[in-house]
Amino acid sequence: MNSTLPPSPEPGAPGPSSAPQFGMPAGAPAPAPQKKRGKWFIAGGCGCLAIIALVVASCSAIVMNGSDDGEDTSTTTDSAPAAVEEEAPAEEAAPEEAAIEEEAPAEEAPAEEEAPAEGDVPAEYTSALNSAESYSEMLHMSKQGIFDQLTSEYGDQFSEEAAQYAVDNLEADWNDNALKSAESYSETLHMSKQGIYDQLTSEYGEQFTEEQAQYAIDTIVADWNQNALESAKSYRDTMDMSPEAIRDQLSSEYGDQFTQEEADYAVENLDG
Repeated sequence: MNSTLPPSPEPGAPGPSSAPQFGMPAGAPAPAPQKKRGKWFIAGGCGCLAIIALVVASCSAIVMNGSDDGEDTSTTTDSAPAAVEEEAPAEEAAPEEAAIEEEAPAEEAPAEEEAPAEGDVPAEYTSALNSAESYSEMLHMSKQGIFDQLTSEYGDQFSEEAAQYAVDNLEADWNDNALKSAESYSETLHMSKQGIYDQLTSEYGEQFTEEQAQYAIDTIVADWNQNALESAKSYRDTMDMSPEAIRDQLSSEYGDQFTQEEADYAVENLDG
């Protein structure tokens, strides 16, 4: 194992220690301690301490700056949620606004148009009423029949509001109109009692109510046998039908709807 020997001192230089060398002559004076070197060591030590102090101070400054930066960052970081928290109530207000909108009352449906006051009747309404009176007095039409005629594109073409005003303000006896219509069917077309009733109530006919039609056929004065005979003569003269065919046509539910007795009377009196 190699050992490192201390370097040889320069000639004339004192030894590393003030202790006497072994082997020196007895009574030889010991060399005086080298105070100069001690000062250098002290100065060097002070310099090292100063440098260490500067380094420590610098590190402390860096650490302080770092902590300040950290505090600023933490402060900034901590302040950010505060702003978010302040804005949070604004977001929560949205559902409240929605609730308010939901609670808002629904728009009311427009009220139905009321009939105009007597002094403010439009000219169209007055014209519709005049036409309705003519249909009632001259043609003895029903209320629904007049309304349809007034609003029909093939008829008077009044607005529905004007037509409704007309039939609502028309002074008419609908039972009497039904009776007069029944009398017309009996006298001109020689129809049967049931045939007249169906014609008065049909949606393709006069459109009287069932009560009005029943009143008409219960009140009408007619000779149903004679009506059957007149119808039988018309079938014979215009269509050259046989007596049996005429009998069937008069009594059929798809024909004239006379009673069987009325049909028999007609056929038996054809040549009379």
